[in-house]
Amino acid sequence: MLIRFDTKTATITMFGDVGKKLLRLMGQSGAVPGAILAADIPAAVEKLKRGVSAEGAQSKPEAAREGEEPDVGLKQRAHPLIELLERAAQRGDDVVWEEETRRMI
Repeated sequence: MLIRFDTKTATITMFGDVGKKLLRLMGQSGAVPGAILAADIPAAVEKLKRGVSAEGAQSKPEAAREGEEPDVGLKQRAHPLIELLERAAQRGDDVVWEEETRRMI
């Protein structure tokens, strides 16, 4: 499953398991679909940043062996969502999320 996060001016899509984890870190239930009002975004972003930092402190990504792709940590995965949320808050936009229904090839 993929989750699409939408504002009036931006859209991002991420893997469902990661998206749900990030939603829970920002104080949401993790339910899809869902939404957050612009006024509630700053507090959610702060919770998300603290949660991602705490997760990063608990687990150290393993170093990639030669020829392997490096692990992508939660902090890197959270970055696009944090940017989307911060821009939405600045513009006074709400953020909605739902399951991505387009078929990927």
